[in-house]
Amino acid sequence: MHEYSIVDSLLKLAEEHAIKNGANKVTKIEIKIGILSGVEPELLKTAFDTFKEGTMCEHADFIMRIQPVVIKCKDCNKEDTLNKDEYLCPNCGSVNIEIIDGEDMYLMSLELETPD
Repeated sequence: MHEYSIVDSLLKLAEEHAIKNGANKVTKIEIKIGILSGVEPELLKTAFDTFKEGTMCEHADFIMRIQPVVIKCKDCNKEDTLNKDEYLCPNCGSVNIEIIDGEDMYLMSLELETPD
């Protein structure tokens, strides 16, 4: 399961940023997961809950934003979101489309707590 290695990297990255910014803990991690990223959100959440124990992220809220597929049609030049597995422009029906979002996973934000 590659979700475990993703969580391992995410926790290391969060701790790096916390240490670099003089924080003593991470209170929130927010990520965006594209539905075509190959990452299974429920498995990622389970892995996060398992591996955060004993880290600076132990009490962090884990927020996942699921990103649908966003396309741009090269024929009618419109952008739209796909709601099903048909890779056609919803406006003109063209198959001449480019996927512009929904394929990746991003760390969107971290909230850190610093000593008073």
